[in-house]
Amino acid sequence: MRRKNYNTLPSVVSFINLLFLTTGFRIYAMKKIIVIIVCSLTAGISISQTIAQKLQKAWQQFENDEQLKHAISSLYVIDAVTGKVVFDKNSGIGLAPASTQKIITAATAFELLGKDYRYKTIIGYNGKIQENSIVGNLFIKGSGDPTLGSPRWKNTGRNFVLDEIISVFQKLGIKKIAGNVYFDETGFSVQPLPDGWIWQDLGNYYGAGAWCINWNENQYDLILKSGEKINEPTTILKTDPEMNLYSLVNQIKTAPKGSGDNGYIYLSPYNVSGFTQGTIPAGENNYTISGSISYPALQFSSELERAFNEKSISIEKSYKVFIEKIANNRTWPSLDSSLYTHYSPSLDSIVYWFLKKSINLYGEALVKTIAYEKKGYGATDTGVNIVKDFWKQKGIDPFELNLYDGSGLSPLNRVTTHAQVEVLKYAKKQNWFSYFYNALPEFNGMKMKSGTISDVKGFCGYQKSKEGKEYIFSFIVNNYNGMSLSIVNKMYKVLDFLK
Repeated sequence: MRRKNYNTLPSVVSFINLLFLTTGFRIYAMKKIIVIIVCSLTAGISISQTIAQKLQKAWQQFENDEQLKHAISSLYVIDAVTGKVVFDKNSGIGLAPASTQKIITAATAFELLGKDYRYKTIIGYNGKIQENSIVGNLFIKGSGDPTLGSPRWKNTGRNFVLDEIISVFQKLGIKKIAGNVYFDETGFSVQPLPDGWIWQDLGNYYGAGAWCINWNENQYDLILKSGEKINEPTTILKTDPEMNLYSLVNQIKTAPKGSGDNGYIYLSPYNVSGFTQGTIPAGENNYTISGSISYPALQFSSELERAFNEKSISIEKSYKVFIEKIANNRTWPSLDSSLYTHYSPSLDSIVYWFLKKSINLYGEALVKTIAYEKKGYGATDTGVNIVKDFWKQKGIDPFELNLYDGSGLSPLNRVTTHAQVEVLKYAKKQNWFSYFYNALPEFNGMKMKSGTISDVKGFCGYQKSKEGKEYIFSFIVNNYNGMSLSIVNKMYKVLDFLK
């Protein structure tokens, strides 16, 4: 690393002396100007050194904390304007980044897909429309849209999408489909989950996989009633949306009041039977825990069937989901004509929620979408390799990005703080940066993405100090002990020196 040569100060003074002697300025004026210049130079040096020194002192105290006795931590800080390193501790060591990894997926998606990218779901048919019937089959052809059925936008919600489809039928006067309804997921791998995701996560909302057809963010709410006494059984009251194709054996028990949500749902992809375990607080009559839909296309088909029935639109044959085709090695007919295309919100809007609310599904969908758009097939491993190769071309060693997914949920991921800062530095120079920056949450008065998995905590982002200095940073801790809130507060104390 090159360092500024502050030993040039005497030569500056000599030059000023010469200037004043040759021009006849008075000595007292010369002394005043020299003092101003010297103070300005030394003040700049002092501020720079003070921040580095303060971070070093704070870091030593942080590392010596009992919570970090068996942990490994990394903090990397650069000047956002000059790119010069302000502080570096373990920046070349790969650590589990948790959801801070999302900044890599988001920046790559902006570059490779574009901020205006939109997913499309095609409603179409083969055969012909005759009188009030489709003499052929209906197709719902997905493209991996993670917002289909999402409540986050008015024009993506479940009822809105279903009403859109019904409206098309009503406008054309179609009352009957003479064939099947096919949910076509041809473009993506049937494997919805990345490598390394753990069993305890899979049935819960944050462990939802990514399919070619997603629905309601692949999430549902399980509504429970607890007992009044500890260890009493709980009762499942309902699900929202209604999940009448699935069954859960409920083993969640009652815990003391105020004990919080410690209930887990165990339901693997494509399965219709699962179970629950854990506890919820006593005295709750309407307690909600959120689960992941094990096969979104099946849930979508159930809700579409209900909507068709309510509007007296009949299906002569049956509803076909894509996994049946793969499992039975069957040949499906092809869509010939489009009735309607549903478009997702633009990518910049998707990334906003992806980073702001840390939605794992969006990250997994984006990685698969990158693979689909660049290679013609949406598989996680392909998408991850494209992401790594993109950043390799930007100068980041691919071994600094040992990625397995797009969201950071896999504990197999290993990323360096140096790589994260390089990604953030690159993003700052791009024309889409304002959308990226606005999507970052605010914690501790700082614009930064957080990350949390078991015994892992991370923060990375941007900060402007009260002196006007701009910094880019990444801070990751692995294998700490004790409470997460406690380690977070200690990390904040270190990061406070950037304010």
